Amino acid sequence: MSKSHVWYLDSGCSKHMTGRKEILHNFKQKFCGSVQFGNEQYAPILGYGDVVQDKITIKKVSLVEGLGNNLFSIGQFCDKDLEVGFKKRRCVVKTESGKEYFVGSRRRNLYKIDLRDVKAKNTLCLLSKASNQQSMLWHRRLSHLNFKGLNKLVLGNLAIGIPDLRFQQEHLCAACQLGKMKRVSHKSKLEHGTEKPLQLIHMGLCGPMRSISGKKYVLVMVDDYSRYTWVRFLRSKDEAPEIIISVLKEVQVNLQSQKIRSDHGTEFKNKLLGGYIDSVGIQHTFAAVRTPQQNGVVERRNRTLVEAARTMLACSKLPMFLWAEAVDTACYTQNHSIVNNRFGKTPYELNNNRVPNIEHFRVFGCRCFVMNDRVDRDKLQAKLDEAIFIGYSKNSIAYRVYNKRTKIVNESIGFWGLDLDEDDEDGCFGYVLKQL
Repeated sequence: MSKSHVWYLDSGCSKHMTGRKEILHNFKQKFCGSVQFGNEQYAPILGYGDVVQDKITIKKVSLVEGLGNNLFSIGQFCDKDLEVGFKKRRCVVKTESGKEYFVGSRRRNLYKIDLRDVKAKNTLCLLSKASNQQSMLWHRRLSHLNFKGLNKLVLGNLAIGIPDLRFQQEHLCAACQLGKMKRVSHKSKLEHGTEKPLQLIHMGLCGPMRSISGKKYVLVMVDDYSRYTWVRFLRSKDEAPEIIISVLKEVQVNLQSQKIRSDHGTEFKNKLLGGYIDSVGIQHTFAAVRTPQQNGVVERRNRTLVEAARTMLACSKLPMFLWAEAVDTACYTQNHSIVNNRFGKTPYELNNNRVPNIEHFRVFGCRCFVMNDRVDRDKLQAKLDEAIFIGYSKNSIAYRVYNKRTKIVNESIGFWGLDLDEDDEDGCFGYVLKQL
């Protein structure tokens, strides 16, 4: 039997292959044809899965019954715009620009690659390249998440529902240029001060801005450990103490020890909030006066959320009074998609101990339809109202949509009769939504 970390290059096979089912993760049993060996005998392809060696992942490796060695397909490398070169003692797999991904050695008449010598980031070349439309679609679905973050989700299997593709940015996103321009950042601190979720929560307030709901401010609360984020919207700063208390009570189910950090604003430093914090034994620390850098976690999250919302509104060409919905959607998608560099997981997984499912994500601002189920509707009047997708419900499994006829935000559930056309450049989804 061959070793799982040793792979041989073969010009005759059209797919990466192995004969060892025990090294395959996420195995899907499916008859995929057969292969012919050198002795003119045939063996069936029983399915496919992922090979994981340390931090290296090889996607969609076929399981061939009776195969004694692990084989890399030269043709599959070439199909992914990679060059394979052979010399007397070694072989190299590299990009057209000359960047080396794999380096192998020759053993007799076989060229082999040892995965233990390969860096994890190089597994990106083993994925099929996504089309420009697919790349931009998922970029927009995830609130204009950068392409490095998209590929992290795929390589680490950190989310369910996103296709196993290599996402690349073939051209600049105009909306990102409008929404994300920034100054040089302050250096991040090298040591982490928390060891579990909810041990330290950073708080900050952003606004005022005009929204369709009449809210002017957004309160951002960030867990220091997982970077999980909560956003709440306020009509005035006076509402901040009560809303902070309600959020703290909401997360107190999983609470063991906690402290919070904010600036010296009166929305955070007052008798109502101070009395509650003292009653439950929470430690409240403050950044120095006029030094927002000391509360940098929430300040950076504020900026990230507002930049994403600005970009989403610019891309969808929606009016600015939908800014709160854009911020809320950006917060929801970022909790499910931004990878925490400290742990290599998303904030959702760190807080909930399970991988998030993002299959239901849709492009902010795309067109949809809601059922017109008014009692006074005429028999020949249209059954559907055109609407705009503006987010996800916090209280139920539903979408939030803006009805263009009634000018009202509704929560609706999907009627799964039609599938999403991923080639649609507008990112529209053809689901008929039933109003809750």
